[in-house]
Amino acid sequence: MPANKKRPAADDSSKSSTISPRDFLDFLTEESVEAVYWTPKQATLPSASSGQTQGTTKEELLKLRDMTLSCTKCQELASTRNSVVFGAGNIAANLMFIGEAPGSEEDKQGLPFVGLAGQLLTKIIESIGLTRRQVFIANTLKCRPPQNRAPRPEEMLNCEPFLFQQIDLIRPKVICALGSFAAQVLLKTGQPIGQLRGKQFEYRGAQLVCTYHPAYLLRNPHDKRKVWEDMKKIKRLLEQP
Repeated sequence: MPANKKRPAADDSSKSSTISPRDFLDFLTEESVEAVYWTPKQATLPSASSGQTQGTTKEELLKLRDMTLSCTKCQELASTRNSVVFGAGNIAANLMFIGEAPGSEEDKQGLPFVGLAGQLLTKIIESIGLTRRQVFIANTLKCRPPQNRAPRPEEMLNCEPFLFQQIDLIRPKVICALGSFAAQVLLKTGQPIGQLRGKQFEYRGAQLVCTYHPAYLLRNPHDKRKVWEDMKKIKRLLEQP
């Protein structure tokens, strides 16, 4: 990993709040994107004739964001979504969390993990001494399936290139897959999360660790200890040179 990665100072940005299109803010510093949010109608594709060479990670990620937000490959999702939930966080993050798909609250706000499960994820992140501004959070699917149904295989294939480019641009040291669905999609396996957690996998230049989804923990709090073990493993990986 680049030695000059910086960590923004901790603040109260983990508190969820509705962000309207008018109040949209590309909260961009040299290395961070606090709220990557845009409504599909406002998205603009990068000019193919600009002749520009590959820019900084920030510029490339913003181009990818605009392409993602204007995507209509999945016609049902494009016609029923309120927002495309591209992701949010530090674009130089050493740790990246990947969940399944946006829920109703994420679809309204255009930000990942802002409901009750998101509040628990914030606590999980803070348990290893980090904040949401120091990590990047995304989903395997960028649009909410109607009625929260399971994502379809063709939808996952359509969204996969966006996720792969996110990972390749951010270049995290560690990726944490949240829940069975995300773990199975990333690893191309049918094994349940109970068999995948506790291990680490090489994945697109990062170490991939799987753990239970925060929404699962809300229903099964007795498994929080297992997630704590997984997070300690992630912390050890982050501390390795």
